[in-house]
Amino acid sequence: MTGGVASVIDRHQVAICLAALALGATVGLLAPSVGGPATAAIDPLLVALLYATFLGIPFGRIGRAIGDWRFLSAVLIVNFVAVPIVAFALSRIVAHDRALLVGVLFVLLAPCVDYVIVFSGLAGGSTDRLLVAAPLMMLVQLILLPGYLWLFVGADVAAKIDVEPFVRAFVFIIVAPMVLAGLTQWIAAHTRSGRCAERVVACAMVPIMALTLVVVVASQISAVRDGFSSLAIVVPVFALFAVVMVPIGMGVGRLAGLDAPGVRSVLFSGVTRNSLVVLPLVLALPAAFGPAPLVVVTQTMVELVVMVAMVRVAPRLVT
Repeated sequence: MTGGVASVIDRHQVAICLAALALGATVGLLAPSVGGPATAAIDPLLVALLYATFLGIPFGRIGRAIGDWRFLSAVLIVNFVAVPIVAFALSRIVAHDRALLVGVLFVLLAPCVDYVIVFSGLAGGSTDRLLVAAPLMMLVQLILLPGYLWLFVGADVAAKIDVEPFVRAFVFIIVAPMVLAGLTQWIAAHTRSGRCAERVVACAMVPIMALTLVVVVASQISAVRDGFSSLAIVVPVFALFAVVMVPIGMGVGRLAGLDAPGVRSVLFSGVTRNSLVVLPLVLALPAAFGPAPLVVVTQTMVELVVMVAMVRVAPRLVT
């Protein structure tokens, strides 16, 4: 019975995610007061979502993925060589406004390490290899982000970067659900109730994803609407970024000789940004950069729509 429900959900996962985006936007616009509680619910939902995702990864595959240097090299080249070039070029569109420029560069220069694993998995990507790449990606962006911001914007912005949100996100959103998933797999291997719980959680992954989308959009859409007159110019920047990074990710993945799941994961990694972790950093900037946090929020809105579309498109682009 559980398998039949899961099969139906999987077949309609894109429609479910689109409906979740629409529901989140409707709730957030009609009841802006939900923004605070919804924001507080994002991290717990991300933990639940990644727990369900990690539970579907046999942990033996993670050991093999550690030695896949072709994949790791491809992900690093895409995110820390190609992305800065693309981000700098596209940021020229908003270079006349330093606050918008800072917001755009902050979010585009930081690759995602959490829900990219989920979206990539929904598109048939290699979740185990992305999971292995996550700590390396977090460490490298922490080291390189200040340098890129110093080069592209100035030393005053680079000096404001704090490592604490990166460390907190990695420990609570990546490590904690991964350890819990490993314990659940061990229990499932030894008990019938554990196997039943494992199947139920696997069946719940897409509904958890849908709820996460509802909450993220509901928490941010009102702020984006209120500031849209000044933010409209960044929407094409973020859309163009996704359009440009798709062929770059595919190209680098294929040049690295990766299989289709590996190429899809490189593609998703190049497109998806670390907005939920970057946002606290941008909020800590001086008042002169007031619009920058809304730029990051706008990127999240654009990216969620792009991610849902890519779940359907990526398997057709990379076969």
